[in-house]
Parts: sequence; C-alpha cells; structure tokens
Amino acid sequence: MEVQLAIKKLADWEIVNTEKPFLIAGPCSAETEEQTLASAHELRKIGIEVFRAGIWKPRTRPDSFEGVGSIGLKWLQKVKKETGMLISTEVANVKHVYEALRAGIDILWIGARTTANPFAIQEIADALHGMDIPVLVKNPVNPDADLWLGAIERLQKAGITRIGAIHRGFSGFDHSIYRNPPSWQIPIELKRRLPDLPILCDPSHIGGKRELLQSISQKAMDLNYDGLMIESHPDPDNAWSDARQQVSAASLQVITESLVLRQVKPEGINYDTLEDLRFKIDKYDNELLDILQKRMETAEAIGKYKKRANMTILQPSRWEEVVGNSLKKGRKRNLSDRFTSKIFKAIHEESISKQTTIMNGEPGVNGHIKKSE
Repeated sequence: MEVQLAIKKLADWEIVNTEKPFLIAGPCSAETEEQTLASAHELRKIGIEVFRAGIWKPRTRPDSFEGVGSIGLKWLQKVKKETGMLISTEVANVKHVYEALRAGIDILWIGARTTANPFAIQEIADALHGMDIPVLVKNPVNPDADLWLGAIERLQKAGITRIGAIHRGFSGFDHSIYRNPPSWQIPIELKRRLPDLPILCDPSHIGGKRELLQSISQKAMDLNYDGLMIESHPDPDNAWSDARQQVSAASLQVITESLVLRQVKPEGINYDTLEDLRFKIDKYDNELLDILQKRMETAEAIGKYKKRANMTILQPSRWEEVVGNSLKKGRKRNLSDRFTSKIFKAIHEESISKQTTIMNGEPGVNGHIKKSE
C-alpha cells in the first residue's frame, strides 16, 4: 500500500505569517485589471498578505458570469509584483492547474463542486504529483465528511503535504438564514480524523450576506479554526458575482479586529473545575444512553404488537403528536426547536428501523432479509 505523507501544520507551511487567524481575502471574481489591483492594494493596507480572486468560476447556469479566464492570471501576477502579496485562485481541472503553476500562483484551492467529483480530484492530484505547493480543499456541496476526506487523501497520495480544508457550508433544502448551512459537526469530524489538518472558514459562502460574516467568523475562531477566507471587493454592491456577500477592505478590517481569539489551553485555568464538569457530562451521557436503550426496547415491543395486529409501522398522526409535544417541552427547558427536532427525528428513524426489522425479519448476510421463524 502506498504510504501517505503526513499533513503539515499551518505553522510549518513556510509561507507568510500564519499566526491565527490566517487570513485570505479578495474579490469573488477578478473582473477587470483595475478592479483586481484596487482590491489588492486596499487589502494590503490593512495587513492582508494572501490575495484571492476567482478567474474560472463554475456556475450552475450557463449564462452566468463564469470568470474572465486565463487573462486574469496576468492581473494576479501584477498584484504580486506591486504589493508583494501571495496570490491564490481556484482550479477545477488539469488545464487550470497547469496554467496556474506556469503563472506562479502561490496557493491553489479546489471548489465545492470539484471536491464532490473523485475523478476530477484524482486528475488534479495526478497533475500536481511531486509539486510543492499549498492546496486548500473546500468541502463538497453535500454534507459528506468521507467525500471531503477522500479528496484530501488523493492529494496526500500525490505527495502534497501542505494541504488545508476550507469549510464553506453545505447545500440544504430546509429554510435557513444561511446561503449554505454550516453543519459545523462535519468539519469537526474531519479535524478529529486529521488532527494536524489546517481548517479555514469561508463565512462569505456560508452566510451569503455580509451581515452574517462577523458572527460566523467568530464561531470559527471559537471552534479553533486556523483562519478565514473572506470575499472583499472595492465596490461590493456592484460586484459582478456574489455582491451580497462581499465587503469592502474597511469593513473587513472591522470584522477581523473584532474577533475574540480563544486558547486551547489558556494559562491559569482550573483544570479541576473543568474535569468536574466533564465528569458530569459523562454521567449524563451514560444516563441518556440508558434511557435511549429503554425507549428502543419499548419501540420493539410496539413493533411486535403491530405485527400481530397487521398494523402499519408509520402512524403519521402519532408522530405529529410526538413532535409537537417534544417541541413544547423543549422550549420550557431552553432547548432550541432545531435541536429538539433533530434529536427526535433521529430517535424516530431508529424506532422505525427496529420495527421494520421485526415486521419483515432479521437482516441477513449483505443486508438481505431473513424471514423470522
């Protein structure tokens, strides 16, 4: 089996200052040479050292602005020459990779749509084989930690060690204040599997509107993210793409200067107090599992009763009653509707699964149903 190289921590990337928060900023799209340079100079004045701009823009609809293309690379080269900033852009295929490398792009990032395609990722990884360049991987469009991890592993196998993840949120069908709901548990799971992996947050794409950038950025800092990638434009309201989520350099400075940075192990903390609280959490978790076991045993008893009575498993009116009562009780206990709903949906799915097994027989080899005797 091919051995994967270890991922380097951000502090070992040997690029610009990587102290938290590591900041990458620039317009969603490079529109004109003048706009690109104006944006870069404004951002350099507030201390930004890494400039981002999309020149190839994957869009859902064919008549949307899909970027200026390769000519934008010359504008990025000029940014680097005039400001000394590192330059970064998105690549979605092998052609983009080769052109970006020839143009001296310092940091590549892979977008959400590309991450979702293992074939595209593998082709990019093959094109980058043996190259010593930082690559940032945005999460796939759908909430799938394994797909995200798989893209990172393909780059590892190509010998790339300076790999980072960008959390930009996930597409969802439910109504939300976010453009792409963050589903924070997924990047947390990715970090659990790859502890040294640098993770940046893209609050621009999560929020979809500039009013949410500060709160999302602070949440990322609270979760110990390494940095942020934020879209900034000299004239945000008139940007050619994603105008609603872009901010001026001055507004970006306000956001970054307002961030409260946390420490993993701050000095002077009383670990005895923390361990006492963690002990209580462990105790409550065990009690929760005991209660869930009893609930599922009761659900199985209900399943046996329904089977004898030749009764359908799903009883919609009963489920609506359970959800409604649970939400009311949750509010009295200072639990959000979203949290209560997710818990009871998960419990209901497990109950349905157990009753289905009882109704139709035990799962056999490879998932085939074995009829009960």
